[in-house]
Amino acid sequence: MARLQHVSSPFWPGGQDEVRQFYGRLLGLREIPVPATLDWSRLVWFAAGRGDLELHFFEGTPDPTHRRHLSLAVDDLEDVHRRLETAGHAPLAAPPIHNRPRFFCRDPFGNLIEFTTILGSYDG
Repeated sequence: MARLQHVSSPFWPGGQDEVRQFYGRLLGLREIPVPATLDWSRLVWFAAGRGDLELHFFEGTPDPTHRRHLSLAVDDLEDVHRRLETAGHAPLAAPPIHNRPRFFCRDPFGNLIEFTTILGSYDG
């Protein structure tokens, strides 16, 4: 059986501090060390949930027009929405899903993120 272990997303060259500001300080994810065998100076990794689930960020060319995204489940959706707005990020409305209130927001590099709270089955 396969399971998700990490998601990788690009940031503009030299944007490591912005990655740390947005994902670490604003969203509260814990930065983790990048293996020494990799070019750690160009990568930023975060623990992103239970077990070994991680978010990996690399220098690349983000495409702010795409719809592919990652989704982060949060405990207090309204608080995250407010913190993003206060920090100058524009949360975007999303079509509703039963028991999964949600919204989208782009990170400083244009990567799309869905924020949700899982309240139960969506009865799909």
